[in-house]
Amino acid sequence: MTRKLAAPVVNAVVLRVAGELETLLWRRTDMPDLWSLPGGFVREGETLSGAMRRHLLTKVGVEEVGHVEQLDTTSSYDTHPDLWLVDIRHMALIPQGSEPRTPPDTSWHPVSDLPPIAFGHASAVERAHERLRGKLSYSNVAFALAPERFTLRELAAIYEAVLGYAVDATHLRRVLERDALITPTGMRRSTGGRPAEEFTFCDDELVVTRPLAAFRAPRGARDPAPGPSA
Repeated sequence: MTRKLAAPVVNAVVLRVAGELETLLWRRTDMPDLWSLPGGFVREGETLSGAMRRHLLTKVGVEEVGHVEQLDTTSSYDTHPDLWLVDIRHMALIPQGSEPRTPPDTSWHPVSDLPPIAFGHASAVERAHERLRGKLSYSNVAFALAPERFTLRELAAIYEAVLGYAVDATHLRRVLERDALITPTGMRRSTGGRPAEEFTFCDDELVVTRPLAAFRAPRGARDPAPGPSA
């Protein structure tokens, strides 16, 4: 058997909330019936996060990333004729208000309705969704999906898109303010009725506040996912 040289590859599950949770995929030219996670090879001397951000920018036009982290690492010996591919998969979150200039072969797809994805990477999308749902319970990770300023109703809608069920905005405020994650901006915004108070996240980097907390779905929810605890 011919010995193959190991080669690191980075791929990203890019997620945003635009009414619903969506992921960014590009259609492969070598397999036109399949879509793929954006990514590619790591250059010599390049960091994994640097390679990931480079591929996001050059291949799918994503310039602003709110947060990126590694999901897992897999290897494949048979998918390349000369290389043993080591695939480091990431989750990348895009804030609302950022509109990447995606190329024609790239588009957003609802996480709940994915097209056929190459290399079994649909499991990576599922894993990223599960990771994100969990992180909402013990961190400020929603900062990476939200605009810089938001109303409580807008923030609750982001949680709902990820969790898959209704989230009470008043309860959400109580939980997040207790953990010192959000703060009022002092501004109000007209929403057609009484002006709504605006908020912002206290930090623009990931902060873990309650490692033992759990979000639990309300009784009767169809999809038993983690949901906000008191």
